Amino acid sequence: MTEEKLGSGSEDSDDENSDRRRAGVEGLIEIENPNRVAQKSKKVTQIEMDEPKQLSRREREEIEKQQAKERYMKMHLAGKTDQAKADLARLAIIKKQREDVAKKKEAEKKGEQNIECGNCFKYVVP
Repeated sequence: MTEEKLGSGSEDSDDENSDRRRAGVEGLIEIENPNRVAQKSKKVTQIEMDEPKQLSRREREEIEKQQAKERYMKMHLAGKTDQAKADLARLAIIKKQREDVAKKKEAEKKGEQNIECGNCFKYVVP
């Protein structure tokens, strides 16, 4: 008998709480608003497994930009881009000029050594 009172007491309190929540006009009229979105709680594991993450337009563009930059740098290092070809040609010219200057300096040093020798003078053509 005491169990029946306890059980029925908890049921009565649930009914009273539901009546309090729906007091006034809300209890009489039930309106469904199509613009209202009911928030459904999901677990983190369900969210990640249900759908792959959709990237925004800006995020997609940023990723594409980074990938394009990486492709360009790979081609540039391989010497396949126009800029890389121009750089290599410029470097070849500079290298050639430096070699010529180094040869002239060596020729001048040899010439100075030959002049100082006196007896063993040799004419060196630059």
